[in-house]
Amino acid sequence: MSGRLLPVLLLSLCLAVGSVQSQGSSQDAFIIQYLERRLSQMEERLNHCEQNTASLTQKTYDISSEIRGYLSAVSALRSEVKSQVDGVSVRVERVERELEYLENKIPTQTDIEIEEALLEQQIKAAELDQLKKKAKIKMEKDCSAALTQIKSLKIVKKVGDTSGSWFKDPSEGSAKVYLLSGIRNNTVLEYVSLQSFAERITTPPAKVLQLPFHWQGTGHVVYNGFLYCHKADTPNQIQKVDLLNGTVVDSTLIPGAGHVPVYGLNLNTYLDMAVDELGLWVIYADPEYGGNLVITKLDKGTLAVEYTWDTQCRSRDAEGAFLICGTLYVVYNIHYGGRSTIQCLYDIHDTIHSVESPVMFFPKRYTSHSSIHYHPGDKQLYAWDDGYQTIYKVETRVNDQTTAQ
Repeated sequence: MSGRLLPVLLLSLCLAVGSVQSQGSSQDAFIIQYLERRLSQMEERLNHCEQNTASLTQKTYDISSEIRGYLSAVSALRSEVKSQVDGVSVRVERVERELEYLENKIPTQTDIEIEEALLEQQIKAAELDQLKKKAKIKMEKDCSAALTQIKSLKIVKKVGDTSGSWFKDPSEGSAKVYLLSGIRNNTVLEYVSLQSFAERITTPPAKVLQLPFHWQGTGHVVYNGFLYCHKADTPNQIQKVDLLNGTVVDSTLIPGAGHVPVYGLNLNTYLDMAVDELGLWVIYADPEYGGNLVITKLDKGTLAVEYTWDTQCRSRDAEGAFLICGTLYVVYNIHYGGRSTIQCLYDIHDTIHSVESPVMFFPKRYTSHSSIHYHPGDKQLYAWDDGYQTIYKVETRVNDQTTAQ
């Protein structure tokens, strides 16, 4: 029995060992599978972490680039603000200096009162001086002629452009005739006499005078051998030229003149010079005075303004004007040419009035004048009528009211 028992025991032991070995192998396999699953999970997590890290890195880079852009804009804005602040600082400093300067320069109330009193005295002195000059102009010559009629017409010649001016030197003893053709040039033709000018073939030939500048318009005169004319490309500058040598000896600017043409029918003439028994004048239109004509008496030697009168004669529809003994006579017409008439006058002595004077007609011509100049010695008007050099004789009477004054 013991012999049979030993094999049985050995068999049981082998079975037990086999069972233990079988159980150990099963556990190892489970552990290995478990570890493999964990490793697989860890690998998946590591891959996920790598992906998140890469995404986070890209986002960080994008945010960094955006921040760098913002910093660059902030830097530029800071520079601009700094520049503006510096500019404001400079302006503030300048204003402070100017305020300090003004504080030092502003006079006291006493100084202001003294300056106002001085200014008032100067104004009164200037007004008195003007009144003296005006009285001198009125009384310096016995001039009492008043125009009553434009008596006759004589066409002397037809030469030059459709617009221009011609006249005699009204100074005593002078017989010379001058012609300026066109509305802009630098040439003056001088004739020894009216007879020489009227000849078909001028004998002796006309003297051609070339000026160092261009004149404009048709409002020129020659007086005592000097040409007085409007310098081209200037609004109101008058040049005085010695015709012996063609040099400019003096010039002046006429305040308020040159803004509009002096006559509505002569759009290229802004200053019209005139000579009468009292001396040298300039006629112009003033837009600030309703476009009416203004006359200014000039000293023929120095071109200084002696006195200025505002008239009630309109420049619209006017073609020319002239003065006789300090009275302005304005000639009117129509745009397409018609009969010239004198419809307005202004007397500096205030003895002749337009409302009391009848309308005076020129001898019938169906064109308009580009210039009209009065010669106080000949008692004639030298007019330029569509290229024709024309002379009108005028008839005057003694103005008793002027004589009585």
